[in-house]
Amino acid sequence: MVLTVVASYSAVVAVGGAAPESVDGVPVSTTVLQIGDTVDLPAAPRQPLPTTATRPPPAPPSSSASPPPAPPPAPAQRAGTVRLAEGGTATLVPSEVRDGVLPVPDDLDEATWWGASPGAASGATVLAGHVNWNGAIGPFAELWRTNKGDPVTIVDRSGRTLRFQVTEVVTLDKDELPGRATDLFGQTGAHRLVLVTCGGRWVGGTSGYADNRIIIATRR
Repeated sequence: MVLTVVASYSAVVAVGGAAPESVDGVPVSTTVLQIGDTVDLPAAPRQPLPTTATRPPPAPPSSSASPPPAPPPAPAQRAGTVRLAEGGTATLVPSEVRDGVLPVPDDLDEATWWGASPGAASGATVLAGHVNWNGAIGPFAELWRTNKGDPVTIVDRSGRTLRFQVTEVVTLDKDELPGRATDLFGQTGAHRLVLVTCGGRWVGGTSGYADNRIIIATRR
């Protein structure tokens, strides 16, 4: 992935894409209990009627199926990471823009962090990560399934938890990104968290994929 900053904040990001998933249906079998021929039973000896009729308490209903086990709790989020709604987690790697370029992460499970701190009062905290790398899918592939209202959580290096909520989902051709750069990545105005990856059509070269996926979130 390459994030090129032109003028003040223009950017181009190149990364990858996720494969679709499928779930097979589970057939349900039904057992039918049939009663066969009637058999004559000998008559029981006549007994005197009891003076008080008693009725045994009804048996509690039985269930042939056990309740499904509870899902295991999500592992605790480590300090210095960002976690998306479905659980995708990346380690934050602070980086500086040099010659207009934000360095790419060295690992699939890392996100380059540039700009404001996650707890700042103003400016953009920009996190850029790979969507895939060497045939493996990265946590930022989840950005292509992210919707408005989804949570994003950052635990900073001190262990403080910062909770955000997605307010805007943007898909741009990389040629369109320079016109939105100041709006998206500028260090003025209200604070926002900006997560960036790529996808769409593969064009190769230094661009990689044709599009950028950009998620904007604000503190809850």
